[in-house]
Amino acid sequence: MERRYSLVERAHALLADEQGTLYKDAPYRVALCYPSPYHVGMSSLGYQAIYGEVHAHAGVTAERAFLPDDVEEYRRTRTPLFTLETQSPVSEFPLLAFSVAYELELTGLFSMLELARIPLLKEERTERHPLIVAGGPLTFSNPDPLEPFVDVLVQGEAEDLIHVLLDAAVSMDKDALLTHLASIPGFRVPGRGGARYHVAKSTDARLPARSAIITPHTELRSMFLIEPERGCSRGCHYCVMRRTTNGGMRTVPPERVLSLIPEHARRVGLVGAAVTDHPRIVELLRTLVDAGREVGVSSLRADRLTQELVDQLRRGGATNLTVAADGASQRMRDLVDRKHSEEQIIRAANFARTAGMRQLKVYNVVGLPLEEDADVDELARFTTELSRIMPVALGVAPFVAKRNTPLDGAPFAGIREVESRLERLRRGLKGRAEVRPTSARWAWVEYMLAQCGPESGLAAMDAWKAGGSFAAFKRAFQERGCRPYMARRVEDGRRRATTWPVVDGVAPTAA
Repeated sequence: MERRYSLVERAHALLADEQGTLYKDAPYRVALCYPSPYHVGMSSLGYQAIYGEVHAHAGVTAERAFLPDDVEEYRRTRTPLFTLETQSPVSEFPLLAFSVAYELELTGLFSMLELARIPLLKEERTERHPLIVAGGPLTFSNPDPLEPFVDVLVQGEAEDLIHVLLDAAVSMDKDALLTHLASIPGFRVPGRGGARYHVAKSTDARLPARSAIITPHTELRSMFLIEPERGCSRGCHYCVMRRTTNGGMRTVPPERVLSLIPEHARRVGLVGAAVTDHPRIVELLRTLVDAGREVGVSSLRADRLTQELVDQLRRGGATNLTVAADGASQRMRDLVDRKHSEEQIIRAANFARTAGMRQLKVYNVVGLPLEEDADVDELARFTTELSRIMPVALGVAPFVAKRNTPLDGAPFAGIREVESRLERLRRGLKGRAEVRPTSARWAWVEYMLAQCGPESGLAAMDAWKAGGSFAAFKRAFQERGCRPYMARRVEDGRRRATTWPVVDGVAPTAA
């Protein structure tokens, strides 16, 4: 009992440190669930935006629930998963709405349903169980692995669709609701229909998304998040948010952005797929900094940086400059249509040094199709050149092909191949830059979930039940017969399109 009490006290402490928490008495209650811990979920602008939209809907209120930091403590104390606002059991809510950001959060969804004492598989649930809905960034690419576990998928931008869902939920029984939603673009109802891979677009009147709550207990520490733009006008082949998704980039005037930032917000994060492509970004940054606010930007494009822009970031509290190269060599960047050159990244490093920043962070990928050892050697050579300007931290992720991109269907390079490339990169740098790689093994698991169908979700459930190790996932994918299926690519869009390799139809190995 004492341990269970401490879990409730922890919730009270988080609430006490929040600004902007929404409370509302309403006849219909939604448990808004995030399948990662609080500090991750509250850093999600999409999650916060939907929290605000649900509260704005007449007759409906929302309470939040997160994957506990210590799932085992809940299991030991037999504590049912509860909401943050009122510590009510999640299972008592008629609707659970999950926001899923990426493939590896599937196991968090399983743990939350287990702790709520709700059967994982939709076929095992009855009328007495809540309606289980899922949306979030994962639905922009491949939500198929979610199908065995949810009653409804909300695909794409959800600010308008959430109101359609709530109107139906408060007025219809479950059977009628599922039939109704299956006929509406943007909803997929497993077993009943709905367009697959449809990415809904919210009306511009719903923009910009912004934080409802500010809390110090996030990845971004007391930062108010708001989007000055949504989408992207670029055509990078690996990116789900490329220009073919929802009509490219939509910008919000700085005047509207500024009018929506609360007075008490001293730290402001500008969030979007291509924030520095906003035509008035420098003006917006300058206004925020002149008002005495700290400011951060989520996506810096090296080709859009100027000394003034970097100076404003430094004035706003930034000590590091982060850019993405996303291609080990210029050849690879050209192939994936990443509009960056070495000269532009070097110029960005010089801007950062002149502004007095301490470090340049560069994100990159290895394992792209058609990549060779020479490309990795070029990355080592170029990173060494950057390190002569200022200290460099090189973040390196294995390439994972996503649906709704020109690289959809491309094979995974292989765990041993990726690890060999990373070791080659380390040797080439000889300690001149810090290399921060992400796991090749878990990138392969992400790849399988990104490229396979509902059976890969069942495999993820099997692996989670077996302890969630890499070996458990590898075995489960094999036992469920998971195979990446035929690519559904979007057009390259260039006069000289790149011909990418595709999976050969046999079960891939992790090698």
